[in-house]
Amino acid sequence: MNINGTCISSIMDNNGPVYVYQTKNSRVLSFDGKIYQSCMKTNNINGLSLGYTQAMMTSLLFTPMPQNVTILGLGAGSIAKILLNNFSELIVHAIEYRAAVVEAAKTYFYLPDSKRLHIYIDDALNYIEMTPHKSDIIFSDLYSSQGMDPKQVQSCYLKHCKAALTLQGILVLNICHSSLQIRDHLDELLAVEFGNRVLRFEVDGGNTIVLAFNNDIPVIDSAALLFTANAMQQQLSIPMTRYAKLLCQYNHIG
Repeated sequence: MNINGTCISSIMDNNGPVYVYQTKNSRVLSFDGKIYQSCMKTNNINGLSLGYTQAMMTSLLFTPMPQNVTILGLGAGSIAKILLNNFSELIVHAIEYRAAVVEAAKTYFYLPDSKRLHIYIDDALNYIEMTPHKSDIIFSDLYSSQGMDPKQVQSCYLKHCKAALTLQGILVLNICHSSLQIRDHLDELLAVEFGNRVLRFEVDGGNTIVLAFNNDIPVIDSAALLFTANAMQQQLSIPMTRYAKLLCQYNHIG
């Protein structure tokens, strides 16, 4: 189904087109003119409008004051913007394979020119293998017009992500439109690299959000988690309590 809006930018690079659409209330980044790659509400340019990106923020329930964050798959920069806007001391390293995507993010999605935002045009696996930086949270959201990048379910990728975390760091994976076989394979790989230190839950749209902890999962109960989520909901203006409840439900947190 085509995006219901006007195409205001079309750039072609070696990996295909990068489209930007203007709808009544939003601006949309797409690689095929059908699927939303990123979306920004024009009356809330630093917010998160897609449910799965909101759900990825549940990692902040366990790391409420991150100092360093890495984003693998910048897209239009929605995650980078909300983090920079709400955490004044945070340093963000954002990796994007396509320079055309970065240019669209800056030109049409108001990605800021900030000393706290470091952008790298690189393959995510190459970057995460070579980086000297340790991150409190790594957000991994690697997708193209063909779907999820297969490297997100490769042993070497998960291993290097784990190595790039701080002692209490969290890897956050967005897994979408993948087969049961791929998901089972990912579970096996996560068990090897992270043991039983993994939480996961599903959100509308078919996305599974995975939180993999470098060290032990903090001792939590549902009441404490919901209390923190309510406070963060006010700060970030996204429905954190909804996602905290899903997190508790899927992982039997009482």
